[in-house]
Amino acid sequence: MKVYQTNEIKNIALLGNDGAGKTTLTEALLFEGGIIKRRGRITAKNTVSDYFPVEQEYGYSVFATVFHVESNGKKLNIIDCPGSDDFAGAALTALNVTDTAILLINGQYGLEVGTQNHFRYTEKLGKPVIFLVNQLDSEKCDFDAVLEQLRASYGSKVVPVQYPLATGPNFNTLIDVLLMKKYSWGPEGGAPTIEEIPASEMDKATEWHNALVEAAAEHDETLMEKFFENDSLSEDEMREGIRKGLASRGMFPVFCVCAGKDMGVGRLMEFLGNVVPFVDDMPGVPNTQGEIVKPDPNGPTSLFFFKTGVEPHIGDVQYFKVMSGKVHEGDDLTNVNRGSKERLAQLFVCAGANRFKVEELVAGDIGCSVKLKDVHTGNTLNDKNTDNHFDFITYPNSKYSRAIKPVNEAEMEKMMAVLNRMHEEDPTWIVEQSKELRQTIVHGQGEFHLRTLKWRLENNEKLFIKFEEPRIPYRETITKAARADYRHKKQSGGAGQFGEVHLIIEPYYEGMPAPDVYRFNNQEYKMSVKSTDEIPLEWGGKLVFINSVVGGSIDARFMPAILKGVMARMEQGPLTGSYARDVRVIVYDGKMHPVDSNEISFMLAGRNAFSQAFRNAGPKILEPIYDVEVFVPSDKMGDVMGDLQGRRAIIMGMSSESGYEKLIAKVPLKEMSSYSTALSSLTGGRASFTMNFSSYELVPSDIQEKLIKEFEAKQNEE
Repeated sequence: MKVYQTNEIKNIALLGNDGAGKTTLTEALLFEGGIIKRRGRITAKNTVSDYFPVEQEYGYSVFATVFHVESNGKKLNIIDCPGSDDFAGAALTALNVTDTAILLINGQYGLEVGTQNHFRYTEKLGKPVIFLVNQLDSEKCDFDAVLEQLRASYGSKVVPVQYPLATGPNFNTLIDVLLMKKYSWGPEGGAPTIEEIPASEMDKATEWHNALVEAAAEHDETLMEKFFENDSLSEDEMREGIRKGLASRGMFPVFCVCAGKDMGVGRLMEFLGNVVPFVDDMPGVPNTQGEIVKPDPNGPTSLFFFKTGVEPHIGDVQYFKVMSGKVHEGDDLTNVNRGSKERLAQLFVCAGANRFKVEELVAGDIGCSVKLKDVHTGNTLNDKNTDNHFDFITYPNSKYSRAIKPVNEAEMEKMMAVLNRMHEEDPTWIVEQSKELRQTIVHGQGEFHLRTLKWRLENNEKLFIKFEEPRIPYRETITKAARADYRHKKQSGGAGQFGEVHLIIEPYYEGMPAPDVYRFNNQEYKMSVKSTDEIPLEWGGKLVFINSVVGGSIDARFMPAILKGVMARMEQGPLTGSYARDVRVIVYDGKMHPVDSNEISFMLAGRNAFSQAFRNAGPKILEPIYDVEVFVPSDKMGDVMGDLQGRRAIIMGMSSESGYEKLIAKVPLKEMSSYSTALSSLTGGRASFTMNFSSYELVPSDIQEKLIKEFEAKQNEE
């Protein structure tokens, strides 16, 4: 295979809702490009994409598939992405390492939630978009309705380049208003017949052609002047205008295909090769120092590894983009993240599980390597002349979590090793060993996302696991001041233990004044602050510890031990064993023994005095509250809102966005446990949501009582 230069390479992400036909389109593109000799079928489980067993089992894409085709002396690197929102990480990864997005639309259903989500990602990342309407041979397809939907959602930037003469089982003809030609196919597709546009369609085609010319001219002053002078543009000028319009997101061209019969796919490839922006037409990528790195083939060599695939009999396959310079087979590079040297003994370009050996790849190109000793997803490899470090992919927050453990507890270590390896393949599978919850938690994007993980563990690794509801990370705090004292005394022959601590606790808030005078049971306690420790807590909030002991009743050397005892109780609150937060502790008196007092005595006295005071200080349980945004079709708005209110949600606002309604709410984490499943069921899979931690708020009193009783029952059992 020839070495393609930066100005001959185009990187494209293939996106769209589940069922839009991305895998089938991939087969047609590879067939048209001569990479495969025969198109595979999903039902036959022989496609280039979806070649992993779990994908063949479910009939869904789970991983992004990297492939390439050659067209008119250009190299098109294309990444076919899963359509399900549960695998959003793959789509975001692909968009970050490519320059243009093809958004495939199922002609039967038009805009679906996956299309909307993927378009939002392109908007956030500023990527050009081509809309591609597929399945024109379906009885339910209505191209005009789909086009109307696109225009209603994305405005006048939506400009059709093609339209079908008719849709349904008899579909076989497209009118191309860029080339002003008619394309038609036989019943089984194949090479098209290209003819002049019939007189009956000429008025419509001319009108659409003029709209396309005007849209192309808008993005270049010279072209605009020519358009005003001549009322038209040449084919090359239109291509240049469309390229600039694409690059600036000033226009979204609409194409048509019937991927299942390979109709229109060859023409799409021509457009991609001739019009889509090249790698060097698009902005460079910032490194972690904020410097923009352009894909310069003459610059120092930097590779960014964006994906890991684990394949039987091969092991890890590491996919990378050449960010700068050139890489050759046998190059020795430095891994910035790991501090290790790495030799790239073999270089390949990809077509799914098929790999083609190459000797060199230049800036902007995408390739892969195998048997690397110490490279992980997200790593940067450099030559000795550069210190670039890339970290530009931001993954969505998790939306579905489960506690996980092996059926056979002896396999815990094996399970953790496999889970960490799977995180390399999909960084949105996040594994957390929670000291607080005393559970291993696996976080993902939805129920299907974690079900896929379970299937792979049990079928590929023969490692049987079970999911459980994760515990909720509650917090405990206090609402009023309280006083307590505790004497720890122990005599068992020889040296004994003695320590007595008197303390006051109260709710802490930022900027509160120094303690002065307290009254409990008609008795006044005056404070004289000797020292203050402000301790930011790992789990949020603060502990403020004040030494107010006068007269030497407790030696200063015992204060750290008292603090240690208080911290031990903060880590396991008295109400539910949850972390406590936002408490100020004032130690004001106590007693010690000249022989028997030691650190352990004061630690235990401090812990027990704090525990007693905490229970008398109006203790409250706090629960985590999340900001939730739900994107829902308008006809399902009432059902979704009712369901949220049943989850103790507070609706904060509503708005319309690109044809969908957006609901904003604050919802307790406890109520979000299976929300992704419920939302999918309520809306037939047409809605999506995001959630981000907001704050801790007091739980209702009835729920607090229930939580305390559950904790006490558990303590009694143990």
